[in-house]
Amino acid sequence: MEPAGGAGQLLAISDLHITYPENRALVEELRPGTDEDWLIVAGDVADTVADIRWALATLAGRFRKVLWAPGNHDLWTHPRDPVTLRGVARYEHLVAMCRDLGVVTPEDPYPVWRGAGGPVVVAPLFLGYDYTFLPAGCATKAEGLAYAESTGVVCNDEYLLHPDPYPSREDWCRARVAETERRLAELPEDLPTVLAGHYPLDRHPMEVLWYPEFAMWCGTELTADWHRRFRVATMVYGHLHIPRTTWLDGVRFEEVSLGYPREWRKRPGPPGRPRRILPTEDETGDRGTAARIGRGRGGTP
Repeated sequence: MEPAGGAGQLLAISDLHITYPENRALVEELRPGTDEDWLIVAGDVADTVADIRWALATLAGRFRKVLWAPGNHDLWTHPRDPVTLRGVARYEHLVAMCRDLGVVTPEDPYPVWRGAGGPVVVAPLFLGYDYTFLPAGCATKAEGLAYAESTGVVCNDEYLLHPDPYPSREDWCRARVAETERRLAELPEDLPTVLAGHYPLDRHPMEVLWYPEFAMWCGTELTADWHRRFRVATMVYGHLHIPRTTWLDGVRFEEVSLGYPREWRKRPGPPGRPRRILPTEDETGDRGTAARIGRGRGGTP
C-alpha cells in the first residue's frame, strides 16, 4: 500500500431534492473545505434530468472529484420531465451525462482515495431493491404491497420508476447486484472500501422508520453480508432522510441525506453540510464536518 496523506476530505451527501427552492439554494452555497475534497452524492439529486445536470455540474466545478450513485427519484420518469426515457435507457442517459461532466458513476472504474485515511477504494453503487425487506407477517411481495396499500404508505416508485427492459424492479435489482458483486470481488484484497449507494446494504437502519412497511423500497437482503465480505470501512447511503451513524459488525454505516425542507428545518445546526467519511474522528481528533457553507449560514456543525 502507498502511504496516505494530504489535507483533503472524503465527503458525502444525498437526497438533495433540488426541486425545492430551499434545497437548490443550499447546493448553490455548498463549497469544499479544501481544494482536495471529494464529494459522494448518494442519489436523489432531483426528479428531472435538467435539474440533476445543474446540481452535478455545479458540484463538479467545485470539488476535486464528484461521485454519483442514482437514487429512485433520479430514475423516475416524471410527467414534468421532457426526457421521457425509462428504466435502463434513463440510467444510461444519466451515466453519459455524468461522464460529460467528469462525475464518476457506478459504471466507471472505482477510484482510490489516497488522502488522509486512505488508500481506500470508493465505489458508487447502483443496486436497487427487490421487495425482500417485507413487513412483519408478510411472506411475499404481493402480501407486502397489499399491506402497504392498506396503510396508505406506497412509494411513488410504483408509478414512476420503470424497470424496462426488465420485467420488474426486482429483476433489475438482481442483475445489478450480480454485476456489482463480480466487480467488488475483483478489487485488491489489501485495500479497504467505502461503498456508497442510495440504499443501505443491510436492513438494520430501517428499524427506526415511522412506517416500517416503507422498508420494501429500501434495499435487498442479497447484500446483507457485503460489509464483511468486501472490507468495508464505511457504508454510505441515503433515502431514509434520517441522517445518523450506526455500526454493524464493527462497520460504520452513514446515512447522509439532506431531505425535504420540512425535515431539515427541525434538525440542529445548519443544513446542507456533507458528512465527513475520511479522515475519521480517530484520525483527526475532532468531530468537524465536511464542507463549509457559503456566507450567511452561521452556526456550528
